[in-house]
Amino acid sequence: MGQEKKLNIHCLVCIFVGSRMGVKGKKAMAKRLKKGSSQLSAASVKNESADFLPLAGGPGRKLPKSENPECTATVLYIGRIPHGFYENEMEAFFRQFGTIKRLRLARNKKTGKSKHFGFMEFESPEVAKIVAECMHNYLMFEHMLQVHLIPPERVHPKLWKGVNRRYKPLDWVQMERKRHNKERTLEEHKKLVEGILKRDKRKRKKIEAAGIEYECPEIVGANQPAAKKIRFEEE
Repeated sequence: MGQEKKLNIHCLVCIFVGSRMGVKGKKAMAKRLKKGSSQLSAASVKNESADFLPLAGGPGRKLPKSENPECTATVLYIGRIPHGFYENEMEAFFRQFGTIKRLRLARNKKTGKSKHFGFMEFESPEVAKIVAECMHNYLMFEHMLQVHLIPPERVHPKLWKGVNRRYKPLDWVQMERKRHNKERTLEEHKKLVEGILKRDKRKRKKIEAAGIEYECPEIVGANQPAAKKIRFEEE
């Protein structure tokens, strides 16, 4: 506004002085007026595009735009997850910050054990940012949690595959019982007995090397009798 006032006053002075001048003076005055109007239009355009106009006067300034890609991120990577801190515990703990859309803990496909890292998605990006700031390097069960925001363009499309499946603990006793009681062929049985005898032989040598007098019992059923040949009488 201060610059516009200065230009208007300057134009009035030029008109007043130009009325008392000759032809050359009027031409020079016309150039000055044209230059002043162009400066005025440029200043008005600058002020319209400006975001901040100082109260003391002067040209307007445009505020810098903070283009932060993390402000729209809602997915978090959580690393160094301690043993026992699984899906139900994580959901109950992180629910205090806000609504959780999806949660996935990485597990071993064969054993189902935790790989100690996972991913979590919140509804609000502001909540996800607060969680990343508060929970990063948070000490939990002697583990420093590592929490980082994942930008939307880096989220893999298969990240949430199988997210609704919950881990069911394996019955290792039943699996071992089934493996132990399965029917074996004669070759498999011989291989099993050979392994048992080798391990028993190594144990005997260790006992003798330690100077312990101990008579190890013989393994019953190790030597199977050979199959008898049946001879049929000819009539």
